[in-house]
Amino acid sequence: MSVYIVTVGLIFAVMLFGIFVDRLYRAFAARNPQLGPFRKSEGCGSCSGGSGCSSERSGDHSGAN
Repeated sequence: MSVYIVTVGLIFAVMLFGIFVDRLYRAFAARNPQLGPFRKSEGCGSCSGGSGCSSERSGDHSGAN
């Protein structure tokens, strides 16, 4: 039972760490607009070929134009 509780705790901690990093990134992007726009992670999966995960090309993940 203790392994289960530790495992659930670790998964929860990893989730909270991910949220913390996302908020830290948002704050950094807001303080440094000269470095480029904030890139939202919505709609972006495991794109390959530098497709950029743009919403207008969401169905095309081949990297070809």
